Amino acid sequence: MNLIICADDFAQSEAIDNGIIKLIEINRLSAVSCMTLSPRWHKAAKKLTPNIRKKASIGLHLDFTHFGNSISHQKLILLSLSRQLSKKSIKQSIHEQLDAFETSLGMPPDYVDGHQHVHQLPQIRDSLLEILLERYANQLPWLRIAKPPIRDGFKGLIIRTLGSSALEKEAKKLGFVCSGNLLGAYSFKGSSEDYAKRFKGWLKEVKKNTATPVLMCHPAIDMPVANQDLIYQARVNEFGVLASNEFAENLIGFSLVKSPVI
Repeated sequence: MNLIICADDFAQSEAIDNGIIKLIEINRLSAVSCMTLSPRWHKAAKKLTPNIRKKASIGLHLDFTHFGNSISHQKLILLSLSRQLSKKSIKQSIHEQLDAFETSLGMPPDYVDGHQHVHQLPQIRDSLLEILLERYANQLPWLRIAKPPIRDGFKGLIIRTLGSSALEKEAKKLGFVCSGNLLGAYSFKGSSEDYAKRFKGWLKEVKKNTATPVLMCHPAIDMPVANQDLIYQARVNEFGVLASNEFAENLIGFSLVKSPVI
């Protein structure tokens, strides 16, 4: 059973970066999503060595709500649904983030997804597909489709209804490879034990997918952080579970892959 385990938010903080790199080194992750608008992106990118790139896909975590000229997630959703976002500003930001990715790594992204799944919102998804076709027509990145299974509850339902099907349909029509269901959505509350139980449930969902699913995670090591991270304890819990021997045993029978298997 093929599975992509993808860590989000690379370059947001040193604790996140170090946790992600460690998990890649011990073969617990197969993809990492990068926030290239972060002030520390160029420094963080140096950790993505050739050896790390062999083990994991390196993708762009498209960001409109955290770094740069960001706005709140709720406001972004409302503006996109009412088609009031500036198309010029959307394109400018996407190009800026892709340029920063290529400048630091000397390569285009292996895939694209979105911080808080913004890549699938109306207006943004159209501009994103247009730009990716323009820049990478000969080697299109694959796209992460944010479509959690029904069992992931209300949060998963909200995520999937904000454009996942529309993005997938249009992307496939244009020749993009897309991932299957998105696993890993939860409230970021609970203990390490709670997260371990959730993870076992998500692994069961892998068997129900015909396309390669992505199991997203948000790990970080336990260290002092300069900025306030509202989900930091959840990140530390996730790292502990992902780095554990029990987790390695749970992965027996699954094949970690770097991109969707066609």
